[in-house]
Amino acid sequence: MTDFLWTRPDGEAPAVATLLLAHGAGAAMDSGFMNRFAGHAAAAGLDVARFEFAYMAGRRAGGPKRPPPKAELLVGEFQKALQQVLGETSGPVLIGGKSMGGRVAAMLAASSSLPRRVTGVACLGYPFHPQGRTDTWRLAPLEASRRPVLIAQGERDAFGNAAELEDVMLPDQARLVWLEDGSHDLAPRGASPATWEGNLTRTAQAVADFAHETGETA
Repeated sequence: MTDFLWTRPDGEAPAVATLLLAHGAGAAMDSGFMNRFAGHAAAAGLDVARFEFAYMAGRRAGGPKRPPPKAELLVGEFQKALQQVLGETSGPVLIGGKSMGGRVAAMLAASSSLPRRVTGVACLGYPFHPQGRTDTWRLAPLEASRRPVLIAQGERDAFGNAAELEDVMLPDQARLVWLEDGSHDLAPRGASPATWEGNLTRTAQAVADFAHETGETA
């Protein structure tokens, strides 16, 4: 059984949707980024359920710090977490994650048996290519997704920045939200007029609006 870390909105109003959120390749579900984003997402009206893939949970339990498996090998784990969340909640569900977690969510969204309650995919810092390898693009999961995909991307993300993506044709079901001067964690540099909190707030609101939009059209 998957252990979830829940972050929920204050108050009694029902959440817009549940966001099932996976971590990136190297940082756990309670990393600084994940904690901050979950708080902003809850403030925007989302129930956020974070979970860890087995390799990361093994590290937490004191196991060796091994690299993650290939992304496609993690789809089954994401699917199991999704089935559990669907059984514990009602209403629309978004699947998504930070970097690798978002890539795995997009892969899962290619399934023809994806439950109808799953209305979209939210990717936070999508790894469009390996760092420094613009000859290798990871567009296939976005192209194969059977659900709309929202990508929140820092303008200077080392895994796909604004200049690199200017001439890249994304599939119709994918849309980009650019975060000012953002890195892979969506954080701007100190001299930038943008702030990390501002970028995270904008991202969380974009995901909440996306959940509302996709939930209405599901």
